[in-house]
Amino acid sequence: MQQNKTRLFWSNTPVVRIGHRQIGPGQDVYIIAEAGVNHNGKIDLAIQLVEIAKRAGADAVKFQVFTADNLVISNAPTATYQAERGHGNQKQMLRQLELTREEFVDVFNYCKDVGIDFLATPFSIADLEFLLELGVSAIKIASPDIVNIPLLEKVIASNLPAIVSTGASVSEEITQLVDLFTNNAALSRLILMHCISSYPTKLSNANLAVISNLARQFPLPVGFSDHTAEWITGALAVSAGATVLEKHFTISRDMPGPDHSFSLEESQLRQYILAAREAQHALGNPHRNLLECEKEVRNIARGSVVATIDISAGTIITPAMVAVKRPAGGIEPVRIKEVIGSQTLVDIPADSQIDWQMLKPLSDEHIPTPALQKNNVAHQ
Repeated sequence: MQQNKTRLFWSNTPVVRIGHRQIGPGQDVYIIAEAGVNHNGKIDLAIQLVEIAKRAGADAVKFQVFTADNLVISNAPTATYQAERGHGNQKQMLRQLELTREEFVDVFNYCKDVGIDFLATPFSIADLEFLLELGVSAIKIASPDIVNIPLLEKVIASNLPAIVSTGASVSEEITQLVDLFTNNAALSRLILMHCISSYPTKLSNANLAVISNLARQFPLPVGFSDHTAEWITGALAVSAGATVLEKHFTISRDMPGPDHSFSLEESQLRQYILAAREAQHALGNPHRNLLECEKEVRNIARGSVVATIDISAGTIITPAMVAVKRPAGGIEPVRIKEVIGSQTLVDIPADSQIDWQMLKPLSDEHIPTPALQKNNVAHQ
């Protein structure tokens, strides 16, 4: 989109900068390809995921930084969708999905080399501190941590933009989050992500109307963390007002692991991103102005005041003597009542457009000057 961007919803929404990109209404949608744990704990697969995200046209690729021993207790259960994929113990599952700090350094540097933003979700203060040392440009907070005050306060203290998902939350919790950032003078760095914590999320449960509602309620950029298995949902979310999209992707849906089955493969991710960007372009400008592409049809299809019969000079025009016919270029139909009752200065042939210069002025204001009339015609 060009420099004449117009904000899609509310002009008081601040723009948040992540790296070289501005995030907010009226800016190009910021698309995060969520690699998550789909590397299955292998650095070579993590690098492949970065390559896929870059080829597909994503703005950023995001991972999850955690240590299983610090995240869950030994007997923590898994969710049903994880258990159905053979993962009965959460800690054991997560241990298989870890990357070391050194491996994340390699992934981060590779992202810089290929030119895609590296983002990650920390699940502890130690994970956050590692990401800050790494030099990330923003912090993503997962839905469960929307109420993790110690972690959120550390994020606020980092002075980095915070992208916070709201899955499985209630309105009061979102308000408390916004209040926390407001009270710490950090609201201008907060991006809310509408999210449904169901894997996969049925399209009928995506509840995309929440996006515009959050944007109206809070002066913040609002995005969508997408857990559907569909490629069209991003375009729908953009149409609903999303300024950021986050979408899980994988090398193959057939790979073992908890998140692969509802993630998009490369061709689908490319389609997802293309559809989202086309949706934004289709939204265009919210103000109704005459577009260049409409001018020809406007001039041909709109009408002008024309004579229905031959009208002699000196005649007082009656309603039966005039009608509206195509094309535009003469007196506009909206002013036909000003023509009725006027006296003609010249003979006017039947089926010809009537011009103000053909009529005796009723007052100085009745007839536009020739220069003004020409200007009006030029801008039909």
